Amino acid sequence: MSWINEDGPCGGMVISSRIRIARNIAQLPFTSMASKDVCQRVADMVKSSILDSNSIISRDFDYIALKNLTDIEKYVLVEKHLVSPDLLERSDVAAVLINKNEQISVMINEEDHIRMQSIFPGCQLEKAWELLSKVDDIIEESVEYSYDEQLGYLTSCPTNVGTGMRASMMMHLPGLVATNYINTVIQTISKVGLTARGLYGEGSEATGDIYQISNQITLGPSEEEIISNLNIAVRQIMENEKRAREALLQSNRIQFEDRIWRALGILTHARKLGLKEFMSLLSQLRLGVDMGIIKNIDSIKINELMVKCQPAHLQAYIGRQDEDLDSIRAERVRNELSKIV
Repeated sequence: MSWINEDGPCGGMVISSRIRIARNIAQLPFTSMASKDVCQRVADMVKSSILDSNSIISRDFDYIALKNLTDIEKYVLVEKHLVSPDLLERSDVAAVLINKNEQISVMINEEDHIRMQSIFPGCQLEKAWELLSKVDDIIEESVEYSYDEQLGYLTSCPTNVGTGMRASMMMHLPGLVATNYINTVIQTISKVGLTARGLYGEGSEATGDIYQISNQITLGPSEEEIISNLNIAVRQIMENEKRAREALLQSNRIQFEDRIWRALGILTHARKLGLKEFMSLLSQLRLGVDMGIIKNIDSIKINELMVKCQPAHLQAYIGRQDEDLDSIRAERVRNELSKIV
């Protein structure tokens, strides 16, 4: 089971928790400076370190060379948050190891030689780090990392030097958006070394009122301190979001509920749904589920819908590339919701 179809703690506001760490192999040039032969050597080393390990964890991994995938298959992995958009730009040399339940993915030849991540549903950064740390140890048994005694792990981008860790939580914050308080929150967290990004990370838009809250500082604090600091900030954001939702409900309950039920009505009857409109309506539906206004839908179904109706998933669903994804998206939403509404 992945973060998409499994519920977790604080699932109403925190959709998922992710830990990602960057590593490079000693004595080899960074990916951007490496030849294809060097990149292939990196891929072979990382693949062997996991698949040839005696660890129980290693048995669950599949190795995928991106050059063997269609464009649709590649973007499906992006939409499931298993690989980054940047990895696709290096498809000729890039690869990924993904475990069966899709909790762990190890990207090879991205910006760094290795970018591995673990994703859990809800607020579970500690569990994500516990699992990812084991995978890191497995690789390090046979691969020597680029490491400096003073700086820590050496990375292609200086902003990742040190722990190489990016901890993040994907949060649903419609209350803060509706009350125009979201920018204040973003400015506040930036003062304590955190940042807010869109659905697919840096440079992406925060569609559907979804924000990824993550650390910016990797040099200095330990991995445990990074996780602790993010947990503290996220708990405060959750309190602010809860107050914003309650304020909206109390100020005009009829209007609040009308937006939610109207969103459900459009989703169950629309014949065309653009991605941005779909994400906005789904945000209202998720809010209605979280607030107990809509009873017969759960957050797992919302997550499944969110991913299933992204462009590549729709094209995989119909088995071809198609320009009229808006009508296909609307049809799929109607079909999925008709089973439970």
